Amino acid sequence: MSNIVVFGASGQLGQCFKNLAEEANNLAIFFPSESEANILDIDALKKIFEVYKPAYSINCAAYTAVDKAEDDQELAIKINKTGVENLSRLCAENDSVLIHISTDFVFEGNKPSPLNEDDETKPISVYGQTKLDGEKIGQTLLEKLFIIRTGWLYSEYGNNFVKTMQRLGAEKDELKIIADQVGTPTYAIDLALCILQIIGSGSTAYGIYHYSNEGVTSWYDFAKAIFDISGTTVKIIPVKTEDYVTKATRPSYSVMDKSKIKKEFNITIPYWRDSLITCINKLKQL
Repeated sequence: MSNIVVFGASGQLGQCFKNLAEEANNLAIFFPSESEANILDIDALKKIFEVYKPAYSINCAAYTAVDKAEDDQELAIKINKTGVENLSRLCAENDSVLIHISTDFVFEGNKPSPLNEDDETKPISVYGQTKLDGEKIGQTLLEKLFIIRTGWLYSEYGNNFVKTMQRLGAEKDELKIIADQVGTPTYAIDLALCILQIIGSGSTAYGIYHYSNEGVTSWYDFAKAIFDISGTTVKIIPVKTEDYVTKATRPSYSVMDKSKIKKEFNITIPYWRDSLITCINKLKQL
């Protein structure tokens, strides 16, 4: 298989790719450190392309602290827009396909039906706007570009909602969880497998695609499932968004339509609760 380089290898999704690469043993996939492959350092990036000559570059690097981005807009723009610009330019120069990870936060989140790739984008947070800006700059610079929007990402790695709930559930008797924000959890291993399937297909159907697990849930029901599956006894109280004030405004509805990615790449997507069971069982073994 052609060489694959993962940028942002120390993040949650990057670690999922590492896990899959270790299990497969037949992937020419490389995970340079952030100091070696800082997407804001053009000289470092040029060396990566010279050394590894990637046919595919996967950009998992992102500024994802949604609330902090409201006060740290400059850094969020650098990583989520300028970093994508740097990668896109070098991919174009080196004939490398870029697979860039984006987010459901590019939408306002008030549509009452699943979001498809052609729906109007209208970010309501700095994070969402910087991610949309990254999508747009990539599209202007590079033809061989897959943009994959996802949301509610979790896994055994990094910081995420599942691990936070398990920690808080063990520490507290009662938790208040937002019940009026609806979406679909995405097991990062499933997303990584999907991306590897796209690469393996050799497809040139470049463009924007949506990926999350199947099904629909709220943060409250997601939390309840986490506690039920892990056998944690804690009282959870559903609350409204207006009762849980955060710096950044979040979409109230971010369920994504996955018809395009399923049809184009013949992908079967697992149901969110089934993948959650897999993840929690793995966490128990750690």
